[in-house]
Amino acid sequence: MPKVRRGRKAPPEGFDEIEPTLIELDSKMREAETAPLQANQTKEEAMWPIFQIHHQRTRYVYDLYYKRRAISRALLDYLIKEKYADGNLIAKWRKQGYEALCCLRCIQPRDTNFGTTCICRVPRVQLGDKPVECRNCGCRGCSSGD
Repeated sequence: MPKVRRGRKAPPEGFDEIEPTLIELDSKMREAETAPLQANQTKEEAMWPIFQIHHQRTRYVYDLYYKRRAISRALLDYLIKEKYADGNLIAKWRKQGYEALCCLRCIQPRDTNFGTTCICRVPRVQLGDKPVECRNCGCRGCSSGD
């Protein structure tokens, strides 16, 4: 979790209530970042826990503001500005068809071989019984049509 720099304004009201959860997620993120690479694991697979914790932290902030209405707009802006949450991912979640998006890399065509979106964006009905695992973030399907 980024440290609050001295000389800046104090965090908005309500930050104290969500700070323990953010600290817990930050400690999980640090553990994932410092975890050693296993023998049978690729570099991409080693990044999966980091992407999953990033998604979890951003989804927590999103749910607090848009679903439960538990935090103010000022606090949401503060959390995005201080990099507690990903503003671009939250913006995509608000659009139709992207409600369950796992990460932004899955919708970028430049990260795939054929210039399309990731395999996890294909609805499971069209894939059949084949197990699907995204090579970018390890998700098993984030299509809204599932």
